[in-house]
Amino acid sequence: MRLEQFPASIRDYLIAKPGGDLGYDCLGCGARHKADRLLYTCPDCAGLLNLTDALDGALSNKSGDFWRSLFDYRQMLNLEPLKGVFLFHEFLAPSIPLQDILYLGEGRTPVVEAPEALAEEIGAHFYIKLEGLNPSASFKDRGMAAALSYLNFLVRTQNLTSVMAVCASTGDTSAAAALYSSALGTAVKSAVLLPKGRVTAQQLSQPLGAGATVFELPGVFDDCMKVVEKLSDDYQVALLNSKNPWRVLGQESYAFETAQRFDYDLSHKVLFVPVGNAGNITAILSGLLKFYRHKVIEKLPKIVAVQSERANPVFLYYNSPKPRTYSPVTVKPSVAQAAMIGDPVSFPRLAKLVDQYEKICPHSSFFALEVKEQDIIDCMLLANRRGFTVCTQGGECLAALKLALAQGLVGPKERAVLNSTAHALKFSNFQNAYFEDFLKEEYAITAKPYLVNRPKALELKNCPKPSGQRPLNPQESEQFVQISAQEIASTLGLKAKGSGRIS
Repeated sequence: MRLEQFPASIRDYLIAKPGGDLGYDCLGCGARHKADRLLYTCPDCAGLLNLTDALDGALSNKSGDFWRSLFDYRQMLNLEPLKGVFLFHEFLAPSIPLQDILYLGEGRTPVVEAPEALAEEIGAHFYIKLEGLNPSASFKDRGMAAALSYLNFLVRTQNLTSVMAVCASTGDTSAAAALYSSALGTAVKSAVLLPKGRVTAQQLSQPLGAGATVFELPGVFDDCMKVVEKLSDDYQVALLNSKNPWRVLGQESYAFETAQRFDYDLSHKVLFVPVGNAGNITAILSGLLKFYRHKVIEKLPKIVAVQSERANPVFLYYNSPKPRTYSPVTVKPSVAQAAMIGDPVSFPRLAKLVDQYEKICPHSSFFALEVKEQDIIDCMLLANRRGFTVCTQGGECLAALKLALAQGLVGPKERAVLNSTAHALKFSNFQNAYFEDFLKEEYAITAKPYLVNRPKALELKNCPKPSGQRPLNPQESEQFVQISAQEIASTLGLKAKGSGRIS
């Protein structure tokens, strides 16, 4: 849609202009630092940082109706920098000029209502936001779009010629970091640190394919993260984990899109979010609070933080009596690999935002649940059998929804929105291992026969068979096709044509 076709009242605002006054706020000492360089911790006290806009209050000079109208009309604008997460430029990172925005197709992922058959099995109508449809097949692309757009801005304005971007990962972060870094050409190179043997083959292939230098370290993600933090403290690198506040900023777009999907009415909605490094749930809470503060939404939804029982520090914290004390946990192997983190880097951010959230909605607004490994993968397979291709983290959220329904945390008039953070194909090895019942020992998972599916080999006795050495002659080929079709029809219980209606 061309600019002149939009209503005159909105036309001058459709193409976002650089603005705002973004700065780093320290959660420890309260100091504020200019956002004219990459910072991950406070230079004064080494505390964790948040990015905030000192001119944020000016957004309230426009009404909620104005912002809703602007974002809805902007979706029809054919301008690439505003097609993804920066559709919400004024609320996301207004200081980044459009010329520096890196867009690879991220964002605008669908929120799809569960098919009736699945809703009936679960006992509630609900939705899933399919984050696996991002370019590198996970939600991490949202944060990378913001972090690498800012890095692109620094490269251009500060004449940088060689930047090394680094991250620790359980798989998805490395794929997104490598992909978005490679899109900036030779100015930015990437290196990723992975826990050896704890990343699926599909996930490992992604950073390798994007040209990153990949290091496999002993231990788990938390061990890799400590090494990356040491690198960022002692060397000139661009850290791309969620400790980087630009990452968290980009992931706020999930909250904005979810609000837009429901015409900005989030009353009677319950958002289920899997928790790994706590960056995603932090971003979603922050985004919702921004929209609420500026009257883009009038009500805040319930939030349910979901963890596996094998990596559950957030669950333990929020289900302990006050005054609470946070303690990291030692993780055990989980099929929800992206959430297998025992000491989430963004926990201080999360705790602060939950406090703000609960002050606005003091009654039953934030919950933390833990689910069993067996239920995670069973729910993933169940969803896939009923029309939803969800990852193990999506299965984790579905297991939590079943638990929340049983505990009465989700009422009959409420609708859940589950976050399937990545594409199921990244975790197909877990599905295949389940079908072969190979998950017993390390994961304590037993395959349920009704969920198991394996390929069926045709025996084809006394029948010519195709091979790479000799093609079949016409008579042999006809015999092979005839016998194969008969065996398949027999296995499937098919009726011959002319024997009645299809049943």
